[in-house]
Amino acid sequence: MSNQDSHCGEKVAHYTQVEEKIIPPNMAVNTTIRWLIAEQDGARNFYMRLFRMGENSHIKGHFHPWEHEIFIVKGSGRVRIGEKYYDVSEGTAIYIPPNVEHEYWSKKGMWFICVIPAKPTSEERENPIKC
Repeated sequence: MSNQDSHCGEKVAHYTQVEEKIIPPNMAVNTTIRWLIAEQDGARNFYMRLFRMGENSHIKGHFHPWEHEIFIVKGSGRVRIGEKYYDVSEGTAIYIPPNVEHEYWSKKGMWFICVIPAKPTSEERENPIKC
């Protein structure tokens, strides 16, 4: 069901009903994204995305002026937040503050939900916060 079929503006949909897009190679290797809940669905405050990292995948280091709330649904991998590395797996919850550089790897595959605010939660910076 999409929000066009809704009575109150809600969206109820199986994740496979949402288009899966390949993240470009300049940003990631062997990784896709589905925008499960986004602005076009009527969301005004938060967006929900599903990332699927395949075998030997990598989301390259980046930073931006919004926080991330992540939940690992399936698989395992490694995450760098600032200068610290974490081994993560199914059931792990992660908070990444705004403007902190972060990066992800998975050898055998990893699926995660990532919730972000609809607008920046901090000022934009030229360089990431060092931590």
